Amino acid sequence: MSALTKVCAVLVVLEFFYIFYLETLATDSERTSRVFGMSREELQRKSVSTLFKNQGVYNGLLAVLILVAVFAFDSKAAVAALMCYIVGVAAYGAVSSSPKILLMQGGLPILTLLSCLLT
Repeated sequence: MSALTKVCAVLVVLEFFYIFYLETLATDSERTSRVFGMSREELQRKSVSTLFKNQGVYNGLLAVLILVAVFAFDSKAAVAALMCYIVGVAAYGAVSSSPKILLMQGGLPILTLLSCLLT
């Protein structure tokens, strides 16, 4: 696996750990409110908080899987598969929620996928 692919993958990891932080540890913070365009009051609702925390754990575990694919297995195929999955989820979010999700959540994974395919 090329150094470029590893760097791109680690950037995806950092992004997903940041999302984990916002959704799981800082669920009703001002920053989370701004990032997701929701009021702090809405984020404090138990049902919303529970959903956010669940989604945050999902994003954190994706970051861990990417780290395992890059450093434990050194597998370009595993990294590419994970990036395809993330881009697919981002595409669904773009269609079902907001088009900007494709670039916000899928931008770095798309670059990482291209790096996997071209190097």
